Amino acid sequence: MAKVKYYVVWKGVVPGIYTSWATCKEQVEGEAGAKYKAFETEEEASEAYKKGYEHYLRTASSAKAVANLKPQTPIGQPIQPCLCVDAACSGNPGDMEYRGVYMPTGQEIFRIGPYKKGTNNIGEFLALVHGLALLKQKGSNLPIYSDSRNAISWVKKKKCKTLLERIPENEPIFDLIERAEKWLNSHTYTTSIYKWETSEWGEIPADFGRK
Repeated sequence: MAKVKYYVVWKGVVPGIYTSWATCKEQVEGEAGAKYKAFETEEEASEAYKKGYEHYLRTASSAKAVANLKPQTPIGQPIQPCLCVDAACSGNPGDMEYRGVYMPTGQEIFRIGPYKKGTNNIGEFLALVHGLALLKQKGSNLPIYSDSRNAISWVKKKKCKTLLERIPENEPIFDLIERAEKWLNSHTYTTSIYKWETSEWGEIPADFGRK
């Protein structure tokens, strides 16, 4: 029988202690600046969670433990020029919109929405596909940045893996999802997609500034 591990999520969707990586992953995947760590015992996990992430960093029992919480290599700086995309959603679900911004100038290249009863993850996915389609149409080789690991993963899999219920109010959103998936499955692209490292670079230039 596999040994149970205890996963502390200091910063994520719902902070807490989890006993499966799958559940922990739901709390941290795609969350900018997420803070989490696995522990061998419930006592260690409870103590670390109670005292907080910064305290754990200061008191980690070994250099290896600290290293596991930090990037292994310098992240560097984003490639410029580039297109940055982001989404915003007022509620979950709620009014959802997304946009693309040209990083060197801050110019808004596209802005779509708001649409009723959407989610931020869907908006991030649609923003990425919109950006890819636009760059291909323009014959541009700009790289594209997103701060959502979920959206990047969904685009690579050519499938929006949302659990959002389809209802009359959000039918336009699902129409956009179907169009995006169809585009991904019927087109090729050479655009490089990169993760925007919020913890190192600050908010992505396409951020809506509503946090």
